[in-house]
Amino acid sequence: MPQQREGRSKVALWVTLALFAVIYLGSAFTPGLQDDVDSSHAEAAREMVTRGDYVTLHINGVRYLEKAPMMYWLVAAGYHVFGVNEFAVRLPNILALLGMVLLAMKWGRRTFGEVGATYGGLFAATVVGYFLFTRVLIPEAILSFFISVTFYSFLTALETREGWRWYLGYASLALAVLTKGLLPLVIVGAAAVSFVILTGDWRRWREFRLPTGLLLFLVVAAPWHLLAGMRNDRFFWFYFVNEHFRRFLGTRVPKDYSKLPAYLYWSLHLIWLFPWSLFLPVAIRNIIRDYREARKSPEVRHTFRLRSQVLWLIWGWGTLVFFAFSTNQEYYTFPAYFPFLLLIVGGLAEEEEGGRSQWLTLATAVAAVISIASSIVLIAGLWNSRHLAFVPDIGDVLASPNLSVDTLSMGHMLDLTGKSFAALRFPAALAAVVLAIGPALAFWFRLKGRNSTSTWITAITMAAFMVAAHIALVRFDPYLGSKTIAADLSTQIKSEDRLMIYGDQSFGSSLLFYLKRPIELVNGKTTSMWFGASYPDAPHIYLNDDDLQRAWASNDRIFLFVPLHQRKKVDEVLQGPKYIVSDRSGKIVYSNRR
Repeated sequence: MPQQREGRSKVALWVTLALFAVIYLGSAFTPGLQDDVDSSHAEAAREMVTRGDYVTLHINGVRYLEKAPMMYWLVAAGYHVFGVNEFAVRLPNILALLGMVLLAMKWGRRTFGEVGATYGGLFAATVVGYFLFTRVLIPEAILSFFISVTFYSFLTALETREGWRWYLGYASLALAVLTKGLLPLVIVGAAAVSFVILTGDWRRWREFRLPTGLLLFLVVAAPWHLLAGMRNDRFFWFYFVNEHFRRFLGTRVPKDYSKLPAYLYWSLHLIWLFPWSLFLPVAIRNIIRDYREARKSPEVRHTFRLRSQVLWLIWGWGTLVFFAFSTNQEYYTFPAYFPFLLLIVGGLAEEEEGGRSQWLTLATAVAAVISIASSIVLIAGLWNSRHLAFVPDIGDVLASPNLSVDTLSMGHMLDLTGKSFAALRFPAALAAVVLAIGPALAFWFRLKGRNSTSTWITAITMAAFMVAAHIALVRFDPYLGSKTIAADLSTQIKSEDRLMIYGDQSFGSSLLFYLKRPIELVNGKTTSMWFGASYPDAPHIYLNDDDLQRAWASNDRIFLFVPLHQRKKVDEVLQGPKYIVSDRSGKIVYSNRR
């Protein structure tokens, strides 16, 4: 029997890794990079390589001092190995997610046995939030991996009394700081202090290796901060005061951020943790039961399972509460997904092993209803567009194709019309079939008492749905990024020509990455560009309308990228001849010469 269980565990591991590869490796090469943060961060890593400066980040030749360097170092390493391409850009996030899948399996096994190991990896590989928020290059996945390793190291150090685990935790925390600044100190520090007070482990403070651990932390985390401060005047004010404390308080300069309404902030987590969030009531019920048992029995109180659950609750809820008071974006709470997933793993595993399926059946039924309803909507869209010709550029058939007003992740999906399905037939049909069959089949197996099979079918359904979502995202490529415009320009623009973006650089930032040349900005000394522009070595790339008019009338050949929301303004400013060089999804490139 033990040998048979070991064999099943190995099969589960390889199937989980196969699902992970289908989802994440399958989406690593396409689509092109999106404008704004995706290509801006990729460009910062590219300029890091071309300049040979691994301390001060630059974008478009301008100092970019907002972010910690770890993600850019990892992307730059990928460029050295694989070349400057989309795969190298996405690889660090893929590896971070793979690390979390493996850690979830390890922590799940240690806490809930083999079923916990299987479900830990399976849930981490197929949860919506991990997939959605790694479609662009942001550091949250890498940050979450380092935070998760830190917590696991500290908790297992308390259990095993092995000193090396403390040092692994301190080193991992330092790497988290190099990934996202002071935030991990707040998340880990608040949760760790709360945990040791609540459990009474503060009495063991001599075991914490505080002097040597903090020394190791500083050896890893401090050098970059010191070098950045020495090489960049006012770095410490901008990085620590403006980008940390003032951002939290909502007084950061410039104010180019927003805060989610409270009802969205809390409720969207049910989507980010979907489909496994539907089993959260099961996990909560089991945690309450465990708490009651722990009050009666000291032995239960000190089990690794209960201690892990306490830590996950403090870690997860602490992260959510912190960002509830701060300025926030949807993905800021990414580090909280891991502990909540493991709590759900425990609830589901214990219910299945105990043969209690009533709550599981109800949750699976809800998932089936939501999925079938979504499938019907997709089928209706496909039916209504059945007579329409295929549309290669989805931006031409969206309700309001204007990225300047999209504030929610994937908010452009709300702009879909009946005509949009002419560009999305295959991914919409695939998603419709998957959502109609998979959850219904999972519900049927749950009714039959085959709980493990039902859970696996749910995971496989999510993997297939994410493949369909990726294909749909590829269809949005001309709308979300400017790779196709860069391809149009690459055959016409010469080294002596001038390339400009009208307005904020973020609306055409992928041109920097794909064309690998400086771009002048007309009325673009905004957002992330303003502080770097104050340094004396900033390139002379900032123009106003008068500068544009003079350049347009000169003998220089000008290429002007204009996002949709700036087109009316540009038509008013430029009264002379304008020749269209490229027109994609409402974004246009004018030239003053044929």
